[in-house]
Amino acid sequence: MKGKTCVITGATDGIGLEAAARLGALGARLVLVGRNRTKGDAALATLRTRVPGVVVDMHYADLSRQDEIRRLAPELLATAPRIDVLINNAGGFFEKREITVDGIERTFALNHLGYFLLTELLRERIVASAPARIVNVSSGAHRRATLDFADLQTARSYSGWKSYQRSKLCNILFTRELARRLAGTGVTANSLHPGLVASSFGDNNRGPMGLAFRVAKRFIGLSVEAGAETPVYLASSSEVEGITGLYFGKCKADLPSVAAQDDEVASRLWRESAALTGLQS
Repeated sequence: MKGKTCVITGATDGIGLEAAARLGALGARLVLVGRNRTKGDAALATLRTRVPGVVVDMHYADLSRQDEIRRLAPELLATAPRIDVLINNAGGFFEKREITVDGIERTFALNHLGYFLLTELLRERIVASAPARIVNVSSGAHRRATLDFADLQTARSYSGWKSYQRSKLCNILFTRELARRLAGTGVTANSLHPGLVASSFGDNNRGPMGLAFRVAKRFIGLSVEAGAETPVYLASSSEVEGITGLYFGKCKADLPSVAAQDDEVASRLWRESAALTGLQS
């Protein structure tokens, strides 16, 4: 990874921070994105202790807001003359339905549209840096989800868990369509399931699902070191050079759900996402 630049979102803790440390130790230059400056300062201190001499920049944005993403993208482009790896990792779980300033349900806005819009705004630079890789962190939670284009933002009978499952399905469908559109450019796009990781993910919720997350993470959660294995593998391993459009778990290609393999749905989701972000499809 020496001489390569990695952009990682959701990098102030959890698997994002761990992946940053691993890739930094391999020689990569790190361009990180977080939301909380206090956590960002702590993350930078951790990285500089773990990886002496690491070259790292931290940027801040709320990736559920399109104006923030549009502000962030030029900052990243100014910082990174090349982008060899983009890891879309920032995400969240929200037990109660919330609407962003863009009028979009927050889970869908952050977990899916955040990936979509930031990737599109950085795509030209990534293609110019080819061979390059895009890594999208999804989840095995997608397996029981389907998309309803008449209610894409779960306005009817909202469930935090259902909305999260759908957003993770969107990550895989987005990756498939992105890989198709990037064919021949030298840029690969793959998605992954990191496992249930004992990080701070979901701790913002205080209801029953928030409690369930905390209990599950305590008793069966993976370490952040284990959770970071697959994103680091997809970002750096020669074994996946040229491989694109696939879904991985435990550093191996895995079949996602039938719904996640529907290329017609993937194409439609792209068009809907472009409309919601004001981009051309």
